[in-house]
Amino acid sequence: MGQKVNPVGFRTGVYRDWAARWYAPAAKYGASVLEDLQIRDLIETHLKHAEIAKVEIEKAGDNVKIILHSGRPGVVIGKGGKEIDELRAMFAKKLHKNNIEVSVQEVKKPELDAVLIAKNIADQLERRVSYKRAMKRSLAATMRSGAIGVKIMISGRLNGAEIARSEWLRLGSIPLHTLRSNIDYGEARAKTTYGIIGIKVWVYIGEYQHVKKR
Repeated sequence: MGQKVNPVGFRTGVYRDWAARWYAPAAKYGASVLEDLQIRDLIETHLKHAEIAKVEIEKAGDNVKIILHSGRPGVVIGKGGKEIDELRAMFAKKLHKNNIEVSVQEVKKPELDAVLIAKNIADQLERRVSYKRAMKRSLAATMRSGAIGVKIMISGRLNGAEIARSEWLRLGSIPLHTLRSNIDYGEARAKTTYGIIGIKVWVYIGEYQHVKKR
């Protein structure tokens, strides 16, 4: 009892696809994983304000394809594609590879994406907005966008309290143990003057409709 499982990892391979899709022999596996981590760290650093919800990495031989899911694709692409060209050149320099492809996909409903909700709350906390106000505002916006349920949990020195604690709010239902439930999960960190505050978000979008192949 009480064991916590990441909702994304729990559903990966059932109907959610892997975020990194490649194969490597045992001798090169570690280097490939470190390369993935380096790519994600670079994106997190250089595209902090581009509302990156998800990063997918595909590799085939020496070819690397990076798919960015963003709530603000215009920021990633830039005027005339200038920003994405600079991003491609930066990856080529850091990874020492020339055959790197970068594509951007727009997140149609940012209010239903758990990662973007968590990042939005983190930004508000860093601007010294009350954590209760930030949580309630995000809950209301997510439910208005069509979610069946949403849960937000915040942990740390809330409002500068001496002792760290956790608080959470929930609207609707969040059936975490039901595999067919399409639940999106995301987390973010807010770096405040009192320390780091962690945010976790669960969004229940609806049941996954399995389509049988004929």
